[in-house]
Amino acid sequence: MGEIQNTVVTHTGKMSFEVLQNDHTIKLDAAVEGGGEGAGMRPKALILSALAGCTAMDIVSLLNKMKIPFSNFVVKVDGELTEEHPKFYHKVALVYFIHLENETDIDKMEKVVHLSQEKYCGVSEMVRKFAQLEFKIEYV
Repeated sequence: MGEIQNTVVTHTGKMSFEVLQNDHTIKLDAAVEGGGEGAGMRPKALILSALAGCTAMDIVSLLNKMKIPFSNFVVKVDGELTEEHPKFYHKVALVYFIHLENETDIDKMEKVVHLSQEKYCGVSEMVRKFAQLEFKIEYV
């Protein structure tokens, strides 16, 4: 049997909730037009955050193992929702922004991104179950 992870979500008022996971908390809240105060992250958007975080951690780990010097690493994710309920992301686009110290490491960076997307990032695999997932790298 695989590892079991636990998350507890507690209502804190109006449309606000506190999420507790492994002794860490985040706040969820709906937009004002949805009855909330807009004072927290949105649940669906957390999927995009999880995707960016998962693949970013893979890439930093792999670049460090390969001793590839880099800086200014940012992952941007855009998700397009369907128009009908239940609304879900049907298109997701990842853009990796990175500065590599050596241009000769570009091929290695391409390999690292593909390893993350095709082998290591479980969130990418989950997202592919319901959305078209695209990615590209921009060198800064």
